[in-house]
Amino acid sequence: MSDPWLHIVGIGEDGMAGLLPATRAVVEAAEVIIGGDRHHVLAENLSAERLAWPHPFDALISTIEGLRGRRVVVLATGDPLWFSVGARIGRAIDPGQIVYHPQLSAFQLAAARMGWSLADVETLTVHGRPVEQMIAFIQPDARLLILTTGAETPGQIAAFLTERGFGASRMSVLAAMGGKDEARFDGLAESWTHEVPAFNTLAVDCIAAPDAALLPRVPGLADDMFQSDGTMTKQEVRAVTLAKLMPMRGALLWDIGCGCGSVAIEWMRAARYARAIGIEPRADRRAFAAANALALGAPKLELIDGMVPAALDGLDAPDAIFIGGGLSRATYEAAWAALRPLGRLVANAVTLESEAELIALHKAYGGELVKLSVQRAEPVGRLTGWRPLMPVTQWSLVKR
Repeated sequence: MSDPWLHIVGIGEDGMAGLLPATRAVVEAAEVIIGGDRHHVLAENLSAERLAWPHPFDALISTIEGLRGRRVVVLATGDPLWFSVGARIGRAIDPGQIVYHPQLSAFQLAAARMGWSLADVETLTVHGRPVEQMIAFIQPDARLLILTTGAETPGQIAAFLTERGFGASRMSVLAAMGGKDEARFDGLAESWTHEVPAFNTLAVDCIAAPDAALLPRVPGLADDMFQSDGTMTKQEVRAVTLAKLMPMRGALLWDIGCGCGSVAIEWMRAARYARAIGIEPRADRRAFAAANALALGAPKLELIDGMVPAALDGLDAPDAIFIGGGLSRATYEAAWAALRPLGRLVANAVTLESEAELIALHKAYGGELVKLSVQRAEPVGRLTGWRPLMPVTQWSLVKR
């Protein structure tokens, strides 16, 4: 293996003075330095050739590869491997060719300023990503440290908190931490009006009102949290369905016949970076699913207009598949063929015809077949009685 030629250096607001002597020597010896405008300002008075982030940013890897054989330094903010460019580069270039030089991260600095233990907070980023994805982490007494996208992000998050009954949450915007222009802005979500610098980190101490919306990340959100036409996987059955699907970090779900998106959204909420593709032929239900995904903190839900099994062609291989609509043997066979090893498949049926299909599939392919019955207490005149929901036949199996 050849010696590393690429150095990815974390730099803070204190610039070159804040680097370890060995790291500073690497930067000073570089032939080419790549970084954003603020990174170049923080590393002034060097003789190296300067390159800005390429446009589009996806061209970064080819730009770096074109410099192979020269002494190259990429400047990043703080820790290059914590919600930063270093991880992206390391996935595309042999890590044996790279040396990482971490600096204190914004999370570490913010936790120190707030007096919070990093082990007890959620560290999130919405930098260059949909701000709505932080909604899934709004919980009573939760503490959040959030890398923001710009000056407007704290106000957007304050609105999310207030709308969900967390308006009393304490918010602190921390800007230019560790530099001469360090600034802090404190306030409550419900009355947030501060104008803050574009480059900032947000700390949120979530405080719930008595009537706050409780949205746990474990599956089984109340049905009325979802916009729908009434056709959806109901709360109790949804919880059992997600348990069989087993959400995992970064895993991909195909939600076939996703309707209002309840299963796909709960899948994405249940595990960090979980992804979902919803296949739904009806435009009105796709609209419900898109609105629900934004409201419940899963804005990256991908929705596809199509009929199965044809709509499955060309999709990324899934780690789990839920068939809530469009059930047929052809759909099952196409889905099963695409499912990754150790993947989970769950199919639910409420009609006699789809139940018969599940029974036949179970006989042919094995797995577990169960019938789920739920009854809810509802008023019967001045008294209370049990009102049954439609029973659901559920078939599940794991690909070995």
